[in-house]
Amino acid sequence: MQKISHATMAIIVAVALYFAVVWGYDGLRILSSPSYGLEDVWRSQFIFTLGSLFGLGPIGLIKLAAFFGALKLAAPEICLIHIVDRFRTLSRGQANSEILEAGLVLIVTISIVSVDPAAFRDGTEIIREHTLPLLLAALATGLCIFERNYAQRTKDAELKSQ
Repeated sequence: MQKISHATMAIIVAVALYFAVVWGYDGLRILSSPSYGLEDVWRSQFIFTLGSLFGLGPIGLIKLAAFFGALKLAAPEICLIHIVDRFRTLSRGQANSEILEAGLVLIVTISIVSVDPAAFRDGTEIIREHTLPLLLAALATGLCIFERNYAQRTKDAELKSQ
């Protein structure tokens, strides 16, 4: 069972590293752009849809794009914190998976909000682009739950043997 725990930890770290690199790059691209990523109409379609839903003008759209860019950069930072926590606790025990789960909730929320306008306009390419992050977030969340249950069962078995 120890091999399963190591494999689980490796997959969780790999998923967190994926989000740290891919979403980190995307968040930096958005925040370093003069118009906060609005020049890429394909990927910022959800900003325009949300802006029209709330009746935002040009300045409001830019603020909304900056907000989502900051959120898209916060999720990789949370993943990096989890990776550092994993390596810090590698020798002495269990890492705090709640940190990663908070980042995964943020990732799932951003992905769903980003894909929602495409679902109404037959944007299958955008839906396909956001399917991988949703699947990886679901995989990592499931593995975090499995790892937490495994640690709890191990702890209970140690208490019963004493």
